[in-house]
Amino acid sequence: MADKIKFSLALIILAAGVAGFYLLSEQAMILRVLAVLVGFALAMTIAWKTEQGQRFFVFANEAVVEAKKVVWPSRKETMQTTGMVFAFVVVMAIFLYLTDKSLEWVLYDLVLGWKKS
Repeated sequence: MADKIKFSLALIILAAGVAGFYLLSEQAMILRVLAVLVGFALAMTIAWKTEQGQRFFVFANEAVVEAKKVVWPSRKETMQTTGMVFAFVVVMAIFLYLTDKSLEWVLYDLVLGWKKS
């Protein structure tokens, strides 16, 4: 029950920060943005103290650990893969263009007899 109250309080504080942005419309933009950032920081601090917040923190840490295990491609591999993708796109574009023009010729010229002038 306490976690639900903390989470609700965090949402209220976040909403208050966003509302502060609009209520301070006559103030300098830095103060308006600061109201949102303070509301966000307070809301995250309160939400972090809940059980769900702790689970999310553990999940985020595990995600970072898993991301460090990934073997990222080298620059050369990335450039080669990108080149293959671009070449495939060009080939497919030419193929689809030729298919479209062939079907257009068959339908309009041969079947319907609508010769283009």
